[in-house]
Amino acid sequence: MARDLSSQILKGDHRAVAKAISIVEAGGEQSRKLIQELYPHTGRAYTIGVTGPTGTGKSTLVDKIIEEYRKRERSVGVLAIDPSSAFTGGALLGDRVRMMDHSLEKKVYIRSMASRGDLGGLARAARNTIRVLDAAGMDVILVETVGAGQTEVQIATSVDATIVVLMPQLGDEIQAFKAGFAEIGYVFVINKADLVNPAKTIYNIASGLQERDGWRPPVLKTIAVKGTGIPSVVDAVEKFQKHLEAKGLGEERLRKRIESELVDAAFSDFYHQSVKRLRDQKELDALVERVVGRDLDPETAASKLVGIIAKIGEKA
Repeated sequence: MARDLSSQILKGDHRAVAKAISIVEAGGEQSRKLIQELYPHTGRAYTIGVTGPTGTGKSTLVDKIIEEYRKRERSVGVLAIDPSSAFTGGALLGDRVRMMDHSLEKKVYIRSMASRGDLGGLARAARNTIRVLDAAGMDVILVETVGAGQTEVQIATSVDATIVVLMPQLGDEIQAFKAGFAEIGYVFVINKADLVNPAKTIYNIASGLQERDGWRPPVLKTIAVKGTGIPSVVDAVEKFQKHLEAKGLGEERLRKRIESELVDAAFSDFYHQSVKRLRDQKELDALVERVVGRDLDPETAASKLVGIIAKIGEKA
């Protein structure tokens, strides 16, 4: 099945791509087999993260960036990470609705993914979705994230370049640096520049940025709803790509990303396997009951769990 689906994806079949993304979202053995088939055909797409606080107009900006790349005759894949309910897991998935005008184009593929509150699983699914879109022949892949936080930092560090979107004089510059965006952003965009004079925000952001990898992040202003400033944003991202190539930094950054991904995936697998084994052997339930009954404190119980897990590993 994985091989047949893979062959359809390599032809750019949108239905096959949709099915594949559903598989990688679910995870498990089927996802592993599919990525195993697709991985040799990846590595060609340029991946761009788009992140920033909510309400700054990220979805509108992404919509206009799609338009600009299509004018430049590039195929575009979009992964929009939507907020989801912590109780039901449901998500509005409104980003795809906003971009619907592009979703019918053969050279554009847009997919929304609910965050579901599972950071590790989300990052893994997002990375593998990028690989599916890459194998399907997309030249550029845009990953738009929900807002501000660890989710954005982890997913943004899984792409080649990151655009951080802010808006004028609403305290976003302070929030940006607190959230760690200064460390992951390579292009900063002050959107909705027509609402308030953005000069102060541009100054505050620019003065707080430092050169990294020989690159000083530009701070650009846009009015996404009008399409103003969008070509400059795409030019800046492409300039950053050329900068990395000229400095020979692309492969080094890729190695760091792969190392981080492998460690994250290994710990995630180890965690889920350990929990399953503990429950199968009733060890976890027994310790929970002792803690609930005040017969054992949580710290000591956790230490005992570590010892049990180690013994399970020795037997495996």
